[in-house]
Amino acid sequence: MRVRSVLMGLALLVFAAFSGGAGAQSVPEVKGLANPAAETFMYVGNSFFYYNNGLPAFVSKLTAGAPEAERRRYGATMVTIGGSGFDWHDMESYLRPHAIGYYNFDEHNNIVFNTRKKYYDAVIMMDCSQCPIHPRLKPIFMTYARKNATIARRHGVEPILFMSWAYQDHPEMTAQLAEAYTQAGNANHELVIPAGLAFAKVFKDRPDLNLYQPDKRHPTLIGSYLAASTIYASLYHRSAEINAYTAGLDPDVARYLRTTAWDVAKAYYGWQ
Repeated sequence: MRVRSVLMGLALLVFAAFSGGAGAQSVPEVKGLANPAAETFMYVGNSFFYYNNGLPAFVSKLTAGAPEAERRRYGATMVTIGGSGFDWHDMESYLRPHAIGYYNFDEHNNIVFNTRKKYYDAVIMMDCSQCPIHPRLKPIFMTYARKNATIARRHGVEPILFMSWAYQDHPEMTAQLAEAYTQAGNANHELVIPAGLAFAKVFKDRPDLNLYQPDKRHPTLIGSYLAASTIYASLYHRSAEINAYTAGLDPDVARYLRTTAWDVAKAYYGWQ
């Protein structure tokens, strides 16, 4: 037990170093997908997901831009409501048969019906930007984190939590959100994607890179690219340092963002 405690302490120190000292106190228990072969994802959240034409599109292009030997099959649907929290979304309705994902459109705009037994392998969920740490709303966050995870698993879908980022003028939110999401992930045995920690590291190390829109909450193109790179690293346990997709950013900046996402994921999960 003493050796385990020392190792956990070292992991926390490394994690704090990567996150600029703003890391979660709790250590994530789930360090990867239960189904590493997952191909289809539903993103359930709010405007943090749908800004800049949507995070799923960025992740899709990162998977396509990977070296050929590392490319993965990836499909995603985004279900978002502006300003929404977990309790605004009806997960049972989203995952019912002949609902979201029942059909889509091919490159010629023809409707193609889904023949899979289940439309999604996993669902990535995000609460409102303040809800997990708001005195009145935090209990709702914890309640619905459990409820939505239970619903997803009943449909054979793996639940995943997306740790959102601090507001530009409230950096103290980073540690608070990291702790709330990590606790919820541990309580429900869910993978947590540490996008908020990636934001904190870039915000500290590269203040010349603007992650935020003028409202100090929503992501710029740089912010969305960083968040998508963190999703990629977390889902696939793989660095996207070598990747052809830059989203139109300066190639050196894009590489830095992808590398930082990988470094943050390794530190958060304690990967070697």
